Amino acid sequence: MPPFRNEPNFKGLRQAVLDQLASTHSRRAYAHALDSFLTWLGTQPLNRAALLRYKATLADRLSTSSINLHLAVIRKLAAEAAERKVLAPEVAAGIRNIRGARQQGTRTGNWLTADQARELIHAPDRSTLKGKRDRALLGLLVACGLRRSEAANLNVESLQQREGRWVIVDLKGKGNRLRTVPIPGWLKETIDQWTGAAGIHQGRLFRSINKAAVIWGEGLTEKVVWSVVREYAPASGLAPHDLRRTCAKLCRQAGGELEQIQLLLGHASIQTTERYLGSRQNLAQAVNDHLGLE
Repeated sequence: MPPFRNEPNFKGLRQAVLDQLASTHSRRAYAHALDSFLTWLGTQPLNRAALLRYKATLADRLSTSSINLHLAVIRKLAAEAAERKVLAPEVAAGIRNIRGARQQGTRTGNWLTADQARELIHAPDRSTLKGKRDRALLGLLVACGLRRSEAANLNVESLQQREGRWVIVDLKGKGNRLRTVPIPGWLKETIDQWTGAAGIHQGRLFRSINKAAVIWGEGLTEKVVWSVVREYAPASGLAPHDLRRTCAKLCRQAGGELEQIQLLLGHASIQTTERYLGSRQNLAQAVNDHLGLE
């Protein structure tokens, strides 16, 4: 069987890999990784040696998580090529067995304290329609740990009562995993203030608002979610996913069990949840602050 090369049949393989993904954000990231790899590959055969060389080039310019994402995408490409019998099974197996990059040490992430998170949620002007929307949106990102795609695609009908409290039912997350997300009472009141003022009773919970403070369209994009976060935290470099990490850390500090935090965020493994909690190192009260060396 001839080795797989970057020839006209690649277009179908690329699309087949992307079609396996439900998230728009994931498809965008995978498409970028695929295109970067195949541009580098050129006319070289796709095999273990080529991927090892490519992995070495990634180490100089990407983080550990980004390298592993690229490798995961290429593994899927090789598996699809083998499935279509344009790549020998043993070659695909060799690619599949290449280990991912290992994280050395613990990354210091961007988490908010409880006071900072509270300040962020209260930053929007609640007297305006946009302020009501933004406050409800930020509340869901911080208190419920929603991804920006989940917040952008959330429907009013998904907010229901279960066991005497309001929850988001059957929220479809990464890997098409379903979960139920509890909504704190104060946040439900904040959401009601937005939907009441906007006259929203069905469909997408969040809508775009033009400069004349008028709702238009049937929803909003993930890009708008990002811009809302950056609008109220412009100096910190805060991203929507940092609010998801903040949710995990604040839940843990409040005494939440690790397994319950995993269920809240919809993680496939407890190890992922542990990474979201951040470093165990206490930077606020560092061990070397009081050495008596002044």
